[in-house]
Amino acid sequence: MSGEATTERGGWPKDDTGGGVNEDPSSTTGMSSEVLVKTSGLEVHFPVRSGTPFRGVTGHVRAVDGVDLEVRRGETLGLVGESGCGKSTLGSALLRLVEPTGGTVEFDGADVTALNKSDLRALRRRMAMIFQDPFASLDPRRTVGDSIGEPLSIHGLHRGRNRRRDRVGELMEVVGLSPDHSNRYPHEFSGGQRQRVGIARALAGEPDFIVCDEPIASLDVSVQAQVVNLLMRLQRELGLTYLFVSHDLAAVRQVADRVAVMYLGRVVEVGPATAVAGSPQHPYTEALVSAVPVPIPERERERERIVLRGDVPSPANPPSGCRFRTRCPKVFEPCPHHDPVLQVVDGGDEPEPEPHLAACHLHGVTG
Repeated sequence: MSGEATTERGGWPKDDTGGGVNEDPSSTTGMSSEVLVKTSGLEVHFPVRSGTPFRGVTGHVRAVDGVDLEVRRGETLGLVGESGCGKSTLGSALLRLVEPTGGTVEFDGADVTALNKSDLRALRRRMAMIFQDPFASLDPRRTVGDSIGEPLSIHGLHRGRNRRRDRVGELMEVVGLSPDHSNRYPHEFSGGQRQRVGIARALAGEPDFIVCDEPIASLDVSVQAQVVNLLMRLQRELGLTYLFVSHDLAAVRQVADRVAVMYLGRVVEVGPATAVAGSPQHPYTEALVSAVPVPIPERERERERIVLRGDVPSPANPPSGCRFRTRCPKVFEPCPHHDPVLQVVDGGDEPEPEPHLAACHLHGVTG
């Protein structure tokens, strides 16, 4: 990708005024079998300090604790789980916005965890993040044009005031905003418009990979679909790869090609979105699916809900064996003693085009 030329990957879409989100995202994305991002045994542990003045380390919060994951070029991988399960920390670790304490992250074959600051800065142009709270992620003292143009300055793209101004205008048009509003401040925009500013800023470096960290969670329902449509259209037109982080399995199902489910720092299930949502193979995923409302009142009244008992254990002191066992309605003898590993499972009568994996003793393999 040239830093001085406008991206030519299919041209720039102008707006996202279409209808609802794609029901079959895989039919419109350019997903391939090539792995763009890969983690191996990834860990992010935060020290717990006590004493005066909090210098002694008494333990660690295991926010991400041994995650193996692959994101393929051109796909949207949904990452779903309850608040506090480590999914946002995992997304930040892929970009080294937080430092991993163990394991590796590879981006397009390069070991991100081993790069020095100079090499990491060069690689970061190809990676970006869209944050959950668009107001908190924008400097209220800077115009939105300055915020969008900041990555251009950092990476030395489109040098010269006029060229940079023109590029900022292009990016604003891409996300459905008027370039005439580049001199406005974040408080002058609605929540949906501010998120569009955040998307434009993420696109400024012409990245290959974007971590979307709960990008619609803080938005009104009326504008969530518009923002999702924009993200999906940009993916199709620009060949982007997404990690879409959310606590909402229904939203993830609509946008993702594959879904990974996290619980207490671990990935417990991963597979095609239709398989994970339609035939979950881990008891935790079953509970998440049962919590998704059904839009047909008769079916909503009749369906069985799975209510998990107890609270999520502390990531500073996770249970032995299976981490979900303290809340699992299907717990049995091996669960407290052995740590289950991800394995290929049979999710239904029809064979899936992609492997469906789950980490559960119900499928017979222990760690």
